[in-house]
Amino acid sequence: MIRSPKKMFIPGPTEVHPDVLTAMTHYQIGHRTQEMRDLVKRVKPGLRTLFGTRGDVFLSTSSATCVMEGALTNLVKTKLLALECGAWSQKWADTAQPNGIALERQIVPWGKAHDPDDVRKALKTGAYDTVTLVWCETSTGVLNPLADIAKVVREFDDVMLCVDAVSALAAVPIDVDALGIDVCLAGTQKAMAMPPGLGVFSCSERALKRAASKPQRGYYMDFLQFKKNGDNDETPSTPTTAHIFALEAALGRIHGETMEKRAERHRRMAKLTQDWAREHLAIFSDPAHLSPSVTCIANAGKIDVDAFAKQLDARGFILGDGYGKLKNTTFRIGHFGEHTVDDVTRLLAAMTEAL
Repeated sequence: MIRSPKKMFIPGPTEVHPDVLTAMTHYQIGHRTQEMRDLVKRVKPGLRTLFGTRGDVFLSTSSATCVMEGALTNLVKTKLLALECGAWSQKWADTAQPNGIALERQIVPWGKAHDPDDVRKALKTGAYDTVTLVWCETSTGVLNPLADIAKVVREFDDVMLCVDAVSALAAVPIDVDALGIDVCLAGTQKAMAMPPGLGVFSCSERALKRAASKPQRGYYMDFLQFKKNGDNDETPSTPTTAHIFALEAALGRIHGETMEKRAERHRRMAKLTQDWAREHLAIFSDPAHLSPSVTCIANAGKIDVDAFAKQLDARGFILGDGYGKLKNTTFRIGHFGEHTVDDVTRLLAAMTEAL
């Protein structure tokens, strides 16, 4: 197996363990065979544990963005409240518009987190039946107060909560059932430490009932088809079997480490990175809501971000540029998945040299 001589610290995709990559080389199997059903059946318990649910979990041969669109076409009947605090939360609204979904954006400045009281004020109007939230906003390094916002949404019986957990799942523990999340989705290429190409999501019974009440749910991401096929340990369309073998290996690593230890490792990596940023430059994000997965560092006018990244590349480390309107004014470090405290320590030493 050819391994890259450089360490990727971009906010995804990230480093993949050789065992997970090797699992992708499993011989091909028919996707409507008992062998495939057995594979899907094997990965479901680990996924349920990861999401913190006893309900349905599904596999989608797609990016997480496709699952985002599916959540909207299946659940929004009247109007969407899209909580927007960065580029990826903006994508929820940008996905709704081409589908003709009525929406309103509740926007906070990039780098800030959403205030649950503001969400409550909006929902009290009775105008919305679905709320979208990005738990960890990858573009800004902000971890939104998911538990507090979920509690607010649950005050309104007919409002669905859809959560993008793309860069937080497998880095931060989550209990979908306790929080009352209706759809929680992720891609596997970030904290789950797999190659991109597979979407995973949990779906509540409430969400399936809402979907059943909508005559036009789309085709590829029809949640009722996911449920019908999922009950037989199958997928609605041809799955990426290689990724599902990799998922089995990745879940084995995640649960072998345990989420408690995994979360602590991510917290330690984040603290090291955040301390370095405070000492040498600045943290872009609200200090009260820092992500344990991604740190967004502001250069504070002190460095040429592109030149700095090239210096790190020459030292064997790949950083992430600022995203969208933050390009060239910030850079991002993805410290999640298979990265270790030692990895981050070596990276920060190289960053200090590059300065």
